[in-house]
Amino acid sequence: MDRGSLIGLGLAAAAVFGGQAMEGGNVALFMQPAAFLIVVGGTLAAVLIHHPFPVFVRGVRMAKWAFRPPEPEGGTLIRRIVQWSHTARQDGPLALEKHLGMTHDPFHRAGLQLLIDGADAAKLRETLDVQIVGFETAERQAARVWEAAGGYAPTLGILGAVIGLIHVMENLAEPGRLGTGIAVAFVATIYGVGLANLVFLPIANKIKFTIARRVAEREIVCDGLVGIAQGDNPRIIEARLKGYL
Repeated sequence: MDRGSLIGLGLAAAAVFGGQAMEGGNVALFMQPAAFLIVVGGTLAAVLIHHPFPVFVRGVRMAKWAFRPPEPEGGTLIRRIVQWSHTARQDGPLALEKHLGMTHDPFHRAGLQLLIDGADAAKLRETLDVQIVGFETAERQAARVWEAAGGYAPTLGILGAVIGLIHVMENLAEPGRLGTGIAVAFVATIYGVGLANLVFLPIANKIKFTIARRVAEREIVCDGLVGIAQGDNPRIIEARLKGYL
């Protein structure tokens, strides 16, 4: 569990609601279902139009990474690659087939299979680099779902405020209701700006941080397999790969 994300959300809520209370405002004024529906529903609709549905679903699933990111695997991967290197150095690349059956990650399996099939270092790196680029592109497209939400939410907040002001203008004959009506209208703006800057954009950046780490882990595998293909000493491979950490 990423405690930083939980603490950050708690501090954000405390800052907004605490500031409202310190100014003598009524915190309950923020509870406006209509404004929430306009901002959240409108943002959801805009993001769905913006992205293909599979990309949208993948981006939504990534939200959990802001609070429970995948465990770092860099150290484990380095130890595994060094083991592969010892096997290839002692018994030849064909001996890596016994490791292939114990490897479940498609990227790792593809790299090992190329090594077993006798691909040279240049072809191995070229093939794996293409896969890394494709993986990173797909992951970042999904992360942009949250960036898009952060861009649309403030605009939807303004839209909600305008709709609220229209209702206020309909009640000009009752001056006593104007102040409360205007205050309620601008709650939509608070929702839009607050969700964008305190929820959507931070989640997008946390996801991108995790993506960068996952890409680096694939680069570790690529570099390690290229070292094996070149016949590098396992200690040299290990020392080089530790630089990624």
